[in-house]
Parts: sequence; C-alpha cells; structure tokens
Amino acid sequence: MASKALTVPAVALGTWAWGDSGEAGDGYFGSRLSESGLREVVEKAQSNGFTLWDTAVAYGMGRSETVLAEALKGFRRSEYQLSTKFTPQLAGYGDDPVADMLEQSLDRLGTDYVDVYWMHNPADVARWTPSLIPLLRSGTIKHVGVSNHNLEQIALADQILGDAGFRVEAVQNHFSLLYRASERAGILDHCRENDVRFFSYMVLEQGALTGRYSPAHPLPDGSDRAAAYNGVLPRLGALTDRMGTIGEGRGASAADVAVAWALAKGTTPVIGVTKAGYVDGVVRARGIGLTDEETAELEALADAADVDTRGWWEQAM
Repeated sequence: MASKALTVPAVALGTWAWGDSGEAGDGYFGSRLSESGLREVVEKAQSNGFTLWDTAVAYGMGRSETVLAEALKGFRRSEYQLSTKFTPQLAGYGDDPVADMLEQSLDRLGTDYVDVYWMHNPADVARWTPSLIPLLRSGTIKHVGVSNHNLEQIALADQILGDAGFRVEAVQNHFSLLYRASERAGILDHCRENDVRFFSYMVLEQGALTGRYSPAHPLPDGSDRAAAYNGVLPRLGALTDRMGTIGEGRGASAADVAVAWALAKGTTPVIGVTKAGYVDGVVRARGIGLTDEETAELEALADAADVDTRGWWEQAM
C-alpha cells in the first residue's frame, strides 16, 4: 500500500508549455521561454508553497520533463512533488512499456520516484493499469491518478488496483467555466464521495479566460491554441468582463477569478506557469473566495456563451 494519503497544495503548477522549443510560434503554445525565466518561476512558486509540478512525456516529447528538472536544480527532492504521465499512444514494444516509459521520465527528471503517476488517457485501461502495481509496490511511484477518464473507466482502474491493495487517488480532467463535463457526468461527486483528489486542467482555457484576449486582441498567430480559440472570443466578452469586474473588487484579474472558481468547486487547478508573474496570480486566486452567488452567475454567463472547448484528445464524459 502507499505509505500515506495523497496530500498536495491547493494549486498544482503545469508545465505543458515548457515542452515548446523556446521560440515563439514553435510549439502548441508558441511560448518564448528561457532557462533563467523558468528558474525565476520555480523560485517564486516554491517560496509561496506551490510545490507540485505537473508534466508528461507527451509535453514536447520529454522536453518539458528535462526543462523542469533543470529549473528545480538546487532544491531538495523533499521540497517538491513531481507528477508525470504514461501515455499509451507513445508506448514502446518492450516487455513492460509502462515501466520503460517511467524509467525514461525518471532519468529526464533526475529522480528515483514520482509522487503521482497518471494514466494519461483511457486507451485500454485493462491492459495498462496492472503494470502500475509493481511500481507502487517498489515505491517508484507513490500514488496513481487517471487523466481524461470517464466514470466507468475510473471504476475499472480502481478495481484493478484495489485487487492489489491500492487505489486510484486522483483524477485529472479538463474542467473550466466553459467545459464542465466532469461535473455533469458525476465525476466530481464521485471524487468527493470517495476521497479522490480532482485536478482541473485548462482552467484558463489556454488564455481565452484570462481577459487578455478579445476579437480586437486575439491570441498570437502561429500557435495551435490561437487556431482553437480565436474563433470563439467574440462569444466570451460578457463572461470575461464580469470576471474582470469581480476581480477588481478584490485586487485581482479575470484570470485569478477563473482559478478561484475552480477552487470554489473543490478542485485542485493545474495552472500553466511560464512567467513569475503568473505565480502572483495564483497567490491572489487562493485568497479570493467566491460566493455561491458569484459562482452561479459566472456559470450562467458561461452557459450563455455556448461554446464547446473539448480538446481533440478528449472523449465525451
């Protein structure tokens, strides 16, 4: 059995964009990154208690893991938690592809264990989940989570692990004001009832819910997120304007309010951070405390926008 229950900070920090090459327009996010800039991000995050770093092999085919390890150099391993993922579509052809992919991640991350290891998507749950059991027994992974899984798939993974004395301790799904499929499908209720931590990713919809973008100021050309979101920006104005107004009264931004909403829903947001200033926003969001009325109002405005932001990699919940 895992030695202790999964305990994490209120917000996890995501490094999906860290898999970009570093040149603007080259990668999913088109981020312009530097080693010194990311080191500054890490130092500010760690000093504010945000010590869980979420990455994956699929983020730049290992580049995110490598860059994250470099940025964390000098911190003791006990001072931070690492979360990475097994992606079935990237599995090799050896005797134990799960262990092989984990070993490569450990090498890139410069560690001998990960705190949370995720099944990145539900491709053949019955095939891949049993391979996690020896890794749990050895302590190479401390806790198991499933990402982009529906209720039936979560239950199957939990049953397989349960037969060996372990369990699914976390779920990580796309969840935002614009995409609440996991709530409507009962997954949030399942997590609350079974003491499973729900991690919400894409809370900011890759920038579309930050209030920084509009039809007059679209997301930067040349990135995949611009192609995905610029077309829906005209329908988000009422929502992001209201988020901005709520934030103004608390010395916060629309982006901070989006994160505060995810916290109010009882989830652990995974917030992508490429600049130290973004950590300041997470700090503000942690202290906002939206009322039930504000939460309901924002959800009504989001429903009225009537946009579908389900990613191409996601199944219906």
